[in-house]
This record gives sequence, structure tokens and C-alpha cells, in this order.
Amino acid sequence: MLIKQASDIRSSDITDKKVYLNRREFIRAAAITGATVATGLLGAEALSAAAKGAPHGRKLANIKKGFALNASEKINAWEDITSYNNYYEFGTDKADPADQSRNFKTEPWTVTIDGECAKKGPMNLEDVLKGETLEERIYRHRCVEAWSMVIPWVGFPLANLIKKCEPTSKAKYVEFMTFFDAKQMSARTSAIRYPYVEGLRLDEAMHPLTIMAVGLYGEVIPNQDGAPMRLVVPWKYGFKHIKSVARIRFVEKQPTNTWQDQASSEYGFYANVNPSVDHPRWSQATERRIGEFLRRKTQMFNGYGDQVASLYAGMDLKRNF
Repeated sequence: MLIKQASDIRSSDITDKKVYLNRREFIRAAAITGATVATGLLGAEALSAAAKGAPHGRKLANIKKGFALNASEKINAWEDITSYNNYYEFGTDKADPADQSRNFKTEPWTVTIDGECAKKGPMNLEDVLKGETLEERIYRHRCVEAWSMVIPWVGFPLANLIKKCEPTSKAKYVEFMTFFDAKQMSARTSAIRYPYVEGLRLDEAMHPLTIMAVGLYGEVIPNQDGAPMRLVVPWKYGFKHIKSVARIRFVEKQPTNTWQDQASSEYGFYANVNPSVDHPRWSQATERRIGEFLRRKTQMFNGYGDQVASLYAGMDLKRNF
């Protein structure tokens, strides 16, 4: 029997293989696909009653409609979004976070602001949200393991928070750090170093599509999906969407993100969805939407090219992956 050392485990090793092999999931996906074709129910207006109801937690008030996809995109059900997650602090299996994060304490929550900015120090979540109008934004979520979802996040533009911090002229990048507590995250794996770190260029962070999500389906975001606040950058692969953000630092030099540090040949800083740049061990040209059986072509910048391609004008996107 071959036993892999924990230090050898990569994000890419923990794939959705069991979804393909699991007969119940196969039947479920086939049934959903058949029902969709038979009824022609596509897009936000065609959500099932089970997905619409979402009587799972606390409702968020005064949410306005924000960016949404076209009607051909079917939104994933609450069950999909909250039961199929990557969150290594709570385990490596896709089902682990929902099971192991139930007692994760997210109130009260403090975000520490530091680095090249005028307004430093701790900010309570209430202060972060003060004056914000929450929006429901329906975004694609594309994972590097070649699966995807369409998710109705609720959040606010990250640019608003950045402006409150008043970054200096030296701030070229924004570094994010997730919360880490070994006592609360007892199911964690030693495959990566903690706390988890991610980063964006300042112009990426300020882009109107980039949000801090605090909700899902009109409710407070569940623990397994990154409560109480997570980053959402819809044109980038899912590992950039850092969960449970506890620290934001403005820096002059490009930070090294966690997976770039762990496997630089497989995971770069930018992580823009690009079907022409394969992962070293599989193709990124196609993807499988969770809840469906058939694969589809991966779109450049995850379909947001019209809005974000100008950020990378003149860059070699195969070198800057």
C-alpha cells in the first residue's frame, strides 16, 4: 500500500474524482440535466422551490440586485454550494468543511488592517459593513480542478473597504490572510502552511467586479463557505477566493500566496481562468458544472473578459499564470 506524506499533498490531488465514480451523484446529475432539457428551465427565474426557499439561517436585510449573468446560466442550488467545498482548515474532502465547521465561531469578528495605509488597526465587522449597501451578485465560480458553480453571492465592493483604509502611494498590492485557530480547526491538514494567504494587485482589488461576500442566497454566509467574510474575484480560479478574512495588508511588493508557495510550478500569483494554459497534470480547456453531467468549454477570464481583459494588456498570460 502506498502512503503519501502530508507534505506531498497538493490542492490538485484532492479532486472531485469521487463525484464521477459515485453512482448516486451520477444519477442525480443525469436527472437534473434531463429535467432541465425537458422543461426548458434555465437561469435565475427557473430556480427550484428547494433552492429558492433557503430557510437555513439568518436573512440579510435590504439587499439590492447587482451583477447577474444571462438567463442561460442556471444557478446552483444551496445544497451544492454548501456541501461541496475546499477549506483545508476543516479537512481535505469536499464534504468535510460542512461537517467540521459547525462550531466555528464567527461572532464577534475582527479584521486587522496594516501595511502601507493611513488607517491601520483592528476593525470590527460592523465597522467594515458600516454604510455599505449589500448586493446580490450572481457569479461563476471556477475551480482549478475543472469544476464550476454559479453562485448568488451577497456582498459589497472591496474597493469601498480599500478606500476606508486610505492606502498610500507605496501600496501596489493587497495581501489577505485567513483566520486560523488550531482549536477550532481541528480537522485541518498539514498539507499547507497556515494561516492561508492570498493577494491581488491593487487595481484588481479595486475592480468593480471584486467583492467581499458576506452572504449567500440572501442569508448570512455559512461557515463552510467562508463566514463571515470572504473574497470573490469571479474571473480567477477558486483558490484565490480566500475565506474568513482576518487580516488585510497593503504592500509594495507582490505577496506570495499559499499555493504559489506550496507548488509554484502549478499555481501562480494571478490565477486568471485561462483555457489555453493547462495545469501540469490536466487540461483547463473544459469544465463540469456541479449538478450537471456533460462538460462545457472553459471561457477565457471565466467569461468576464469584456470587463477585465484590459487589466492584463501586454502581459504574457502563459508566463503570468
